[in-house]
Formats: sequence, structure tokens, C-alpha cells
Amino acid sequence: MIEQGTYPVEPWAVRETALRPDLLAQSESVFALANGHIGVRGNLDEGEPHGLPGTYLNSFYESRPLPYAEAGYGYPDAGQTLIDVTNGKLIRLLVDDSPFDLRYGQVHRHERLLDLRAGLLHREVDWTSPAGRRVTVRSTRMVSFVQRAVMAIRYEVEPADQQTRIILQSELVANEEMPTQSKDPRVASALSHPLVAQGHEAHDLSATLLHRTRASGLHLAAAMAHEVELPQAARTRTDAQPDWARTTVACQLSAGQRLSVTKFVAYGWSSVRSVPALRDQVAAALAAAQVVGWDGMRTEQQRYLAEFWDCADVLVEGDPEVQQAVRFGLFHVLQAGARSEMRPIPAKGLTGTGYDGHTFWDAEMFVLPVLTYTQPEAAASALRWRHSVRDAAQQRATALGLAGTAFPWRTIRGEECSAYWPAGTAAFHVNADIASAAVRYVAATGDTAFDRDVATELLVGTARLWRSLGHHDATGAFRIPGVTGPDEYSAVADDNAYTNLMAQANLRAAADAVARYPDRARELGVDEEEAAAWRDAASATHLGYDHVRQVHQQSAGFTAHAEWDFAGTAAEHYPLLLHYPYFDLYRKQVVKQADLVLAMHWRGDAFTPEQKARNFAYYDRLTVRDSSLSAATQAVLAAEVGHLTLAWDYLGEAALMDLHDLEHNTRDGLHIASLAGTWLALVAGFGGMRDHGGNLSFAPRLPQTLDRLAFRLHWRRQLLRVEVTQDTAHYSVRPHDGDGVPVEFHHHGSLVRLAPGESATEKIPPLPPVEPVQPPPRPPNHRR
Repeated sequence: MIEQGTYPVEPWAVRETALRPDLLAQSESVFALANGHIGVRGNLDEGEPHGLPGTYLNSFYESRPLPYAEAGYGYPDAGQTLIDVTNGKLIRLLVDDSPFDLRYGQVHRHERLLDLRAGLLHREVDWTSPAGRRVTVRSTRMVSFVQRAVMAIRYEVEPADQQTRIILQSELVANEEMPTQSKDPRVASALSHPLVAQGHEAHDLSATLLHRTRASGLHLAAAMAHEVELPQAARTRTDAQPDWARTTVACQLSAGQRLSVTKFVAYGWSSVRSVPALRDQVAAALAAAQVVGWDGMRTEQQRYLAEFWDCADVLVEGDPEVQQAVRFGLFHVLQAGARSEMRPIPAKGLTGTGYDGHTFWDAEMFVLPVLTYTQPEAAASALRWRHSVRDAAQQRATALGLAGTAFPWRTIRGEECSAYWPAGTAAFHVNADIASAAVRYVAATGDTAFDRDVATELLVGTARLWRSLGHHDATGAFRIPGVTGPDEYSAVADDNAYTNLMAQANLRAAADAVARYPDRARELGVDEEEAAAWRDAASATHLGYDHVRQVHQQSAGFTAHAEWDFAGTAAEHYPLLLHYPYFDLYRKQVVKQADLVLAMHWRGDAFTPEQKARNFAYYDRLTVRDSSLSAATQAVLAAEVGHLTLAWDYLGEAALMDLHDLEHNTRDGLHIASLAGTWLALVAGFGGMRDHGGNLSFAPRLPQTLDRLAFRLHWRRQLLRVEVTQDTAHYSVRPHDGDGVPVEFHHHGSLVRLAPGESATEKIPPLPPVEPVQPPPRPPNHRR
């Protein structure tokens, strides 16, 4: 274990060795547990002190009005916000007559540990009350990957030196008091006490609370049950009221004796099922959990994670911080999507209410690539959710006067929730991002049923959007005007390179799909003429180029703009959007986050190596990384064009975004895309992995600071392992759930073909000389 930063560096855990009130909200995000359906922030068991209380169910939201200073046609009129549901984490403790509250008395020791292999959050406290009673409190918390609706807590209390009266109160609490989350009084009103009681019941050591949301009309059930282990008899009682339920355990303990309580909590929600049905659903989930028991649930959790790490682990030798961070990131990416099951993956996962709990395009372009190669079932589930909300996307396209489907920039349930149309409505690239994720999943898995039933319809709807959004100019070039690319400092621009290239791939993939499945084409009303029009548009897609500077244009005319005055911009004036008007940002050469550079990652087949090197050098010096999405992509391209040390520095920024709270907003929830970006920076960056056109390739190279990099990928129902050192790359294949089909890929341009059980070692060619690049305006911290 290496003492460095907020949390000691160790390979398979994140540990907090003392309770720091100033970092409480950040730690609540870091120690959050989730499974894609349930999410619980790492609040202390007793609930106080806290930074931001939080218990979330994926897509359980409240509707709220969207504020506009000046409204316009087509603006969404309602937003959606993820809300704090019934809190089942609470376990309050009285030691004699003193509440167990770490703000009082004396804390001798406080430690929390997130075990990434076991999927458990451990806590141990040695505390003396103001009255002089000393106790040790231990708790272990889990959100089950196997039993989707259940979280569980094992809570233990042990007096240190004398007989002590112990009162334990385990609670369900709805409509918790929350810190103010919006300055808009209409929004604050919508989120204040959003749950309306529908019923409550209590018996023995169990209780249930039933609620609905005021505006969105969603029904919620939360239930708890307990098992008590005690050396002698105890008094127990369970009470319930509309917004709270409490099970009380009262006993006397001598020194060395221990009270152990296991708490099971189950959640269910629905927009269509009745309250009695939800009540019975959570009762059944509790019964299933109690049949397995605490020990059985721990075993299930460890077995699930052992299978995940066997396929997903990344080994990094030479940088212990990044080694910890990539595993931390993979764990939280898994928590965000593992059991989402036809629900979106929010930008913060289920770790906080940042971005109102919305999903964005970064789910498809950062998170889903990682899940596709490590947990493909979760990637398929997220894409099936997009498919399930295509009706709302079709209605949005119609409202905008467009054909096909216009998927929302930000949403929870499928409707557009962005009140700022230049960054929201105009960011049509989200549609090509969804198409790209679907194509990637099919290529990696060979899932033909998904290809026919889900991917083809997604591709057709988005292709129709591009064909209606763009046009052929007088020269025959296909142009897409008035859009916003990934760089939100260049809004409503013509021919954004990323958008055009991703749309081009979308159009080609749609034409290929309807050719593969002519029956689906007929069902979707696609004829040969329409498919030919898609191919024509793809072939003629415009990609702007500045022949003077010999670089591609991020968008039309971008390189003709005046450059931002980076030398005159104080460090405290970043992020720029908080200190400068958008109109000034829009007309200058300044890049919020990787845009053309991102295009060179996902559409690298459209650029020559020389173009990539020149483009990277030009745009890297303009990119200020005012978005957490940028550093990982810059790491990938810096590695590809040969700037390995710079790539390593960018990797460190992506990897430590939350563990070091680099953007000072981890309190609102983790940056799931940046955590996924750590995997991308290692695997696509130093591993050189690409999958253009469904063809797998690697061009690995390590910086001098790293000794070894090893990772595994799911590919066509096989498991491909890649191990990279300074001089060689070793590839091996083992069957996962497939039928022994060989895996083909390229290593630095040379074809390699391996059957299951076979391996090959390939030499890494020396790195050609590279031109130095101008330092970016906000250089990443140099890795030691």
C-alpha cells in the first residue's frame, strides 16, 4: 500500500483511513455501490454527518418545468430529474443514552474500504461516547449483482470494556431533507418532498413503504427485513408511518459480546404496475434474499465479480496509481450498467444527481465500448433501451421537421431534456454515436438476432435522419450544416468533421444492414432507391481541409477564426464557460474537449498517419479540457502518433478524475465516461486496439515508464488476451462460450490468426521519429 493522494494506493481496493468532513461528499461518491438498477451513495450508516444523501433507482425520476428566458418553437417544455428514493441504508445507534455520532465523543479509528474483488464496502469504527462508553462498530454493505432488487448490510456492535445498553434503530425513510440543488424555485419545488405516500405496513422485523411521484406518476415500493444474532434475548419492535419505518433492537451487552444485525432491503418501481403488485414484488425479493442469507449473497457477489475480472481485468506494471484507478473505473462502469436491463446508463451512473441523472452520448462512445468488450450483455441491454424509446425519437424528429429518429441529447425516459438547444438539439451526432455502438456490439459478438431485430431498426431510423438533415450541394458533396459536435465551444457549425464522419459510417452501415435483411427492409419501408441514396450520401460526405495549414477543419471555417488568447487567460478562469460569454467562445479557435481528435479515434480509417500527426499537433494546443471527456481521447491519439509520455500524462488525468477530484465536482457523482476512458486510454492508446469496419487490430507501444500492460477482450465468443512489454506483444485465445472459431486481427499491419488454445508473440517495431508538439494551454500534470 502506497500513501499518496486522498486514498492510499493499493491494487484491489480503495481505502479511507480517517473520516475527513471536508471530503465527505467526495467519498460518498467514491464509495457508492450500485448494480445498474439500485444505487446507494457511500453515506455513513447512521446518516449523519453527510454531504449529499442518496439512494437511487435507475430511471425513477420526477418531472419538472424547464426554465426559459425566451422560449422558441420546438423547445422541450419539461425536464426529468433523478430523485432520492426511500433510504434503506440508515442504521442509527444509541450507546447507553448517547447517539453514535462521530461529531461528538472521541473517534479512535475510522476506516472504510471498498473491496473491488468482493463488491463490498467495509467500515470499522472505534469510538468513545461523550459519556465514556467505548464501542467498536463494524458494517459491511453490498448492492447485489445477482439479486437485482436487493441491497444488504451486516452491522455489528461490540462494547470494549463494560456492560453497555445498546439500542439499534434500522430505518426506511422517504422524502429525506436534501441540500438545495437548484436556484430555480420551480425546480426546487418539484424536487422537494417528491414522494406521495400510498401505504405502509409493519410486522415482526419487517416493514414496507409505498409511494408515488407527484408529477411523473411512478410507483415505488421499498421493504426491509432483519435477522438478529445476539448472545441473549433482546427487545424488538417494528413501527411504520407514511414516510418512515423503524425496526428497533434493544439489548444489554457485556464486554466482548456482540450484536449482529443483517438488514435486507428490496426496491421495486413501475409506471404501469399496481401498488399491490409492487408490494408483493419487494416481499418476494426479500424472501429470496433471506433464503440465500448473508453468507450466500456474499458468495454470489464474489463469484459474479470473479467471472467479471477474469474477462475484464487490466494489468498495469510501472504505475500503481493507474493500476488502482483502472480497476476502480472498471468496477464503477460495471456498477453503472451490469443490471440496468432496458434502462439507460446515466453520466454519473447511480452515484449522485449530477446532470440530473441524465444519460448522454458519452454512454455510447465511452462506456459502451468498454462494456462491449468486457460485459457484452450489459452493452446490449443499454442499446435495447435506446431501441425501446425510438417512438419518442421519431416524435422529436417530426417536431423538428426531420425524417427518421432524433434521439435526445440528454434524457432519462427518452424525451429531450436539454433546455439549451445549441448544445442539445443541435448535437445530432448522438444519433450516429448510437448507431456506432450498435455496429460495434454486433461486430464484436456476432449477435445476429440483435443485428436483425434491434441494430437494423436503429440504423435505418438514424440514416433517415442524416439524409433529411444533410443535402448535396452544387458540386455533389454531401454536407450537414448547423450542428454541434462534441466540442461545445463551437456550436451550430457547418460540416463538423466528427459529425460528418460518424454520419457517413451510419449511412453505410444502414445500407449494409438492409441488404443483409431484405425482409426487415420491407418491414421498415426501405426500398432500393432509399438505400442507394444513403450510399451516395456516404460516398460524397464532405470533410473540410485547410490546405494552408495542412490540417482538417474541425468544422467549416474553424481554422480561419482568431485563436483564443491563452496567454492572457488566468488559470482561475477555467473552465471558460463560467467566465466568458458563449458568443466569444463560438467565434474563436478554442476547443472545450476532443472533437476532431475524437473523430481520428473512432474514424481513424478516414485519415492517413501523417494527417493524424498534423491534426493532433494542431488541435491539441487549442484544447483546454473543460470537459472530463477529453483527456482519455487525447491519450489515445497521443499514443497513436508517438507522443507516449504526453499520452501517459493524459491517461493519469482521466484515471484520477474522481480519486483526486480533479474537477472539484466529484461530490455530485462520479464521471463514469472518464472512468471508462481510463480503459480506452490503456487498451486503445498503449494497446493500440482498433475495430474499424469490424476488423480488429493492435499497434501496441508503451511509454518507458511502463513495464507491462495486459488486458482481455471478448471477441466473437472467444477471449483474447493481449500482453505488451517494451519490445513484444503476446496474444493468446481461449474459448469463452463459443465454438472454437479462430480469431483474426492485425498486429502493426501484419495478419495474425489464432485458434482457441493458440498463442503468438510478435515484435513491436521501433517508434519512428516524431516532431515535438506545442504544449497545450492547460497541460496535464506530468506523471512521475
